Amino acid sequence: MTQLPAKPGNAAVAAFLAKVAAMPAVRPTRAGGGRLIFAVDATASRQHAWDRACHLQSEMFSATRDLGGLAVQLAYWRGYMEFAATPFLTDTAELARRMSGVTVLGGQTQVLRVLEHALRETKAERVNAVVLVGDALEEAVDPICHLAGQLGMHGAPVFCFQEGADRKAEAGFRQIAKLSCGAWAPFDASSADALRDLLRAVAVFAAGGRAALTRLPGSSAARIAGQLPAPKKA
Repeated sequence: MTQLPAKPGNAAVAAFLAKVAAMPAVRPTRAGGGRLIFAVDATASRQHAWDRACHLQSEMFSATRDLGGLAVQLAYWRGYMEFAATPFLTDTAELARRMSGVTVLGGQTQVLRVLEHALRETKAERVNAVVLVGDALEEAVDPICHLAGQLGMHGAPVFCFQEGADRKAEAGFRQIAKLSCGAWAPFDASSADALRDLLRAVAVFAAGGRAALTRLPGSSAARIAGQLPAPKKA
């Protein structure tokens, strides 16, 4: 397991990551893989983070090979009300190609639009997880929370990974995660390892469910699993 540098921004990630290192390796739990929406802020402040995400997205595919694989849809917002989403892709090279063709552009956040899109997608065909990567939340929170609750009811948890320490964004992202039955975690802008481990953990959850996540070595899985609702008893 990669050791995170001891920086304030990484302390919470290190805690997120700290209980499952001694567990056995992931084993397949079901066939068919999973579907994951990878939603990334592509506004002007995000160039470095976008470049890093381009390099790290392959980790989601490689982490789920033994679980039947993963289909990933890239969604992003930028500029003036521009929002786009790819088809669900199962090839890391194709996803990387599409990501490398996107340039960041100034604009406000469109988290509401992301969640509206995710809800439509999961109503059409089950989405197992939504990853939301950003550093700001500039919209009214109540409509966003309403959609997050609906995603939770449809079994599509949102995993909010926040870069930076914006308090307003943190409060909103935490509510999204809680209402959708997902999880929130910060990551340090200087540490690619933190985001990589978080993406791997959610990919394993999307492909193999909670059982696969709790068997994943490494500490990202622990904090994610610790925030998920307890399984309902039969």
